[in-house]
Order: sequence, then structure tokens, then C-alpha cells
Amino acid sequence: MDKNIVLKTEHIDKYFYDPVEFQVLKNIAFEVEKGEFLTLVGKSGSGKSTLLYILSTMDRDYKGNLIIDNELITGKSVDELATIRNEKIGFVFQFHYLLAEFTCLKNVMIPALKLGKHSPKEIEERAYEKLKMLDMQDQALKPANKLSGGQQQRIAIARALINDPLIIMGDEPTGNLDSKNTDIVFDIFKDLTRNFGQTIIAVTHDDEFAQKSDRTIEMKDGTIIGSHTN
Repeated sequence: MDKNIVLKTEHIDKYFYDPVEFQVLKNIAFEVEKGEFLTLVGKSGSGKSTLLYILSTMDRDYKGNLIIDNELITGKSVDELATIRNEKIGFVFQFHYLLAEFTCLKNVMIPALKLGKHSPKEIEERAYEKLKMLDMQDQALKPANKLSGGQQQRIAIARALINDPLIIMGDEPTGNLDSKNTDIVFDIFKDLTRNFGQTIIAVTHDDEFAQKSDRTIEMKDGTIIGSHTN
């Protein structure tokens, strides 16, 4: 696989069996390059969130292959996948899932403390660095619940960056934000891909957000119906 390809899917099929057998993903095959800002779009029920769940290694029950960083991920154990997720994937969701009573700094540190590769002191320094990148260093010692929604989402992005992941995966990362904060998050993502070589894959309902990304994959009824460079 080309060293610039960080993620690749080969003929991924996914079935739900309850209440009846239903194929929710059909023959999904595409590649994502390093530093690419990719969006997945489609109506509700098109399969895009199900696909993101597989790409993020959370769902192991599918047919076909998922390759991340030149490594076949399909078939690995739950523990192996947890390690891969911790090291290689950062998550930004529609809801920020910050721990309300913790400071912003502590929230950003959590995934790195869990990974345990650096000392707590080093992790704290790295967390400050990420907050600085997002212009949030002034909020570091505030409890997360004292911030506005847009600020909380920026803290969530800093948290996603703490382990220097290969890929950031976003599930409706601006779904809860007004247009001003949506633009701020978009600009952060664009900056991360352009200036830091970060790869981003985001599911979105926001057409404007998708159109401004590097490439959009459109899904319908569990299949890819189009892929275009923006």
C-alpha cells in the first residue's frame, strides 16, 4: 500500500440481523490519503454512521477488510483494537462528552494518561500545547461545564489530538453548533490538515461543511454513489 494512504477499505459489507436480515453496507471500497479532509454524506439511514463505526474499529462484525497505517485491522482482538484506537484515532462527536467537573486541561489529558506513554508532567505540557493550538490555553483551568458549547467542542478537539493520532474521526462534529462555531470548527479542521498533515474523516449533515472539505463521499442505501474532490 502507498505510504501516503492511511486508511483503506476493501469490499466491506455489513448486515443487521434483528428483526430480519438487512444489508446496511454493500461493497464499500475507498482509500484516504494522509492529510486529507474527507467528509461522508448521505440521508439518515444511508449507512454513513455505521461505516464510521467500522472505520473507527469499534464494530468488528463486518465482511471485507479494513487497513489502517498499512496494517490489516480486520480480525484483531478487542484488546488489540483498543490499543490501536488509543494510539491512532482521535474522536470528535456531536456531543463533546467532556467530564463536567474536570478542568479543561484534565479533560484533554485523559486519553494520554490512559495510553501511558508519557509521564503525567509531560502529558500536561502536551495538553497545554494542544490548547494553545486551538487558542484555548486561557480556559485550561476552568471546569469544562463553565464553557460555551463552541468552546467545549474546541476542548474536545484538543482531547482528540493529545495522542497525535494518525486520523481524527468526527461524527457530526458541528451538529450541535450554530453557524459561527461551525465555521470555527471547520477552520480548525482545515488548519490541522493543511499545516499539521492531520487526516480527518467526518460524517456530516451539513452540506456547506462537506463542500468545503477536500473530498466528499456520498452514500445512499448502504452504497457509495459518488466521490468528488471539492
